[in-house]
Amino acid sequence: MSALRFNHMELTLPMGTLDRDGEAIIDFYKTVFGFEAIEVPLFDSSGLLLRTDDETSQFLLLMEQEKHLHSPGYDHLGFLFESREEVDEKLALCRQWQKQDGRLKLKEYDDLVISPTVTHAFYVHYLLPIWFDVQVIEYDKGTAPGKGWVYR
Repeated sequence: MSALRFNHMELTLPMGTLDRDGEAIIDFYKTVFGFEAIEVPLFDSSGLLLRTDDETSQFLLLMEQEKHLHSPGYDHLGFLFESREEVDEKLALCRQWQKQDGRLKLKEYDDLVISPTVTHAFYVHYLLPIWFDVQVIEYDKGTAPGKGWVYR
């Protein structure tokens, strides 16, 4: 049996968001997380595809809709990095961005220790209707899962 993995998430935005904030969305998600942005025609409309690589195997699809996502809580998508240093680098970039644009929101957390793991993370929210949980999961020696996805 093959293993399931996620490849995309569509987020619906209020009408006019991409015209008003599209450039800021592209700049932030490219600068901080390395997303590439591509305008895509879909369903008699145009959307913005933010992809993590050239093969479009992981992406966020941003579409404008009259009925759009509104999430007043901490609904989020997790971005998993390989090291604590990468997470800290992303946090530093978000803090810099926040100084120039007060629309960026951050939630910083103490490390979450649930033996045999330590999760080092923060949440960021910027111009999209959900938060992103930016994290690394560190495993005690000899306790890492037997299966895992590898980026090549």
